[in-house]
Amino acid sequence: MELPGFAVAVWMFVCFYASVRGYPNGKVREACTSMVPCHGSSPQLSPEHTITVNGTEFKPGDSIEVHLSGPDFEGFFIQARDAEHLDSPAVGSFVLADRRHSQLLTCGRTKNSAVSHTSKAKKKDIKVYWIAPGDAPKHVQFLATVVKKYRIFWVKIPGPIVSQPDVLSPTPPLHATSEAMSTSHPVSYISKPFSASGCGSMKFCIRNPSNCDPGSSSCFFLSFQQEESSVFIEMSGPSEGYLAFALSHDQWMGGDDAYLCVNEDHRVHVSTAHLKERSHPQLDSENALEDVSWRLADGVLQCSFRRSIRLPAYKGRFNLDTSYFIFLADGEASEGGLIYKHHRQPLVTNGLYNVTGLPQDIGGSRAPRLIKAHGALMFVAWITTVSIGVIVARFFKPVWSHSFLFGKELWFQVHRMLMLTTVMLTSISFVLPFVYRGGWSQQAGFHPYLGCAVMALTIFQPLMAGFRPSRHAPRRQLFNWFHWSTGTTARILAVVTMFLGMDLPALDLPDPWDTYTMIGFVAWHVGTDVLLEIHSYCLIRKVEVIEDDRVQILQSLTSAEAEGRLFKQIVLTIYVCGNIVFLVAFLVAINQV
Repeated sequence: MELPGFAVAVWMFVCFYASVRGYPNGKVREACTSMVPCHGSSPQLSPEHTITVNGTEFKPGDSIEVHLSGPDFEGFFIQARDAEHLDSPAVGSFVLADRRHSQLLTCGRTKNSAVSHTSKAKKKDIKVYWIAPGDAPKHVQFLATVVKKYRIFWVKIPGPIVSQPDVLSPTPPLHATSEAMSTSHPVSYISKPFSASGCGSMKFCIRNPSNCDPGSSSCFFLSFQQEESSVFIEMSGPSEGYLAFALSHDQWMGGDDAYLCVNEDHRVHVSTAHLKERSHPQLDSENALEDVSWRLADGVLQCSFRRSIRLPAYKGRFNLDTSYFIFLADGEASEGGLIYKHHRQPLVTNGLYNVTGLPQDIGGSRAPRLIKAHGALMFVAWITTVSIGVIVARFFKPVWSHSFLFGKELWFQVHRMLMLTTVMLTSISFVLPFVYRGGWSQQAGFHPYLGCAVMALTIFQPLMAGFRPSRHAPRRQLFNWFHWSTGTTARILAVVTMFLGMDLPALDLPDPWDTYTMIGFVAWHVGTDVLLEIHSYCLIRKVEVIEDDRVQILQSLTSAEAEGRLFKQIVLTIYVCGNIVFLVAFLVAINQV
């Protein structure tokens, strides 16, 4: 297909004046519409490369194998478009066969709707899979732009046209590669996304996030609808590997009845399995499922099937008229269908549910309640009580030295109360993961080791304070140094431990939001500390008097810092409010996991 000369000239003009160079890494989203690379030259007229497919017909959800081959080339760009309107946006989505040489791109609003190269390495053949969308046009043609060298390229090389069944060929007929093509095998397919209609009234549904639309690309959906002596099950979610759910008698993996929908070479295989502890699922040799259907489109995997409520002939299949905890997991799978461990905590219902009982529309949690409580208590202790207590002890001795509470100076009583609160919260939080795990976790990395160190230092601090020498005792300076160094070490280790804990599968706060927010808190605390240090230094400089041409310090540090009371109190108020904001942000994030 030859581009009009004027259009090519205009495109070259834009490329030159926008200072756009080549794209050796294949990130060519700017060329989504025109498919013309900004290489400063005109495209070649006679293609040397061809596009072939393995089928002439398709139905929504079908997978068609697409080959681009020919003499050595460096770059490429593949799309599928409406054969009768080739200037329209890309149609459908692609799945990769080789991630080393090809990558997915999003053109317009359609995810994974184009494929391009990953590097300038020479290649002769590229294979990808095109997934037909539910709203596909009657005829679809594949187009490719191929770059042999920087200034030698072909634009919109026409490929085969594939059509939906019982549809006449497009008129006038468009050029298609005359290669022998095998017809794709008929498969059971789902024509459109699932619907949440009837959830809570006619069927039992689990959705994550709560009340999400199964048609969206971020919604995990699982539904059960009883039909006489069987249950019709639908499952969907954003995954190009696998989706799985399991019925369990407890909230731990092991001894569970599992159902998997696995992307095997771009076709979904639905099977039953048995989970034994935390090992790989044991797939059943016999499949008790009926009316199996599937769909792969726009990065969302869908599958549906039917099974009898009771299956006495199949060992390991639970009866569906009993209450269970329900797990919902997703992860990656190899091209041969081998599944890998889910990279994040599965969604688990908060209680036991009977899917054939009263229809409900519920959510779940990817973080157990005890782990949520552990994280929340640690955030309260080390973001609020410790930080405020340290600021009070460091900068408010002279400000509150003449105010008393229960016979002691006010700053000391506030400091002691906050630190004892920290010890209490940390101690309670420390126990919770052991209660949840039933022992030590081998899969939490350095987090539990650092947590134990923080707990030891937290207990050591008040014990050491109990043996504090009197104010003018010779060992008081030594005590002050040990007290400061132990507390500072504990705070540093606590922040590092929280950084590590936020990304563990059991909690897994939103990333990179959690990291940026924790960095923001550390900067907030250090900034406040530095501001008060500078203020203290400025007070000292003000308390100077000229005598015999020499500067003499007439007031001690303590009396000097007594000035500026109002400034310090304003800073403390703002600091406390800021800490509360950070704390609330973390608590809200924990609640939503």
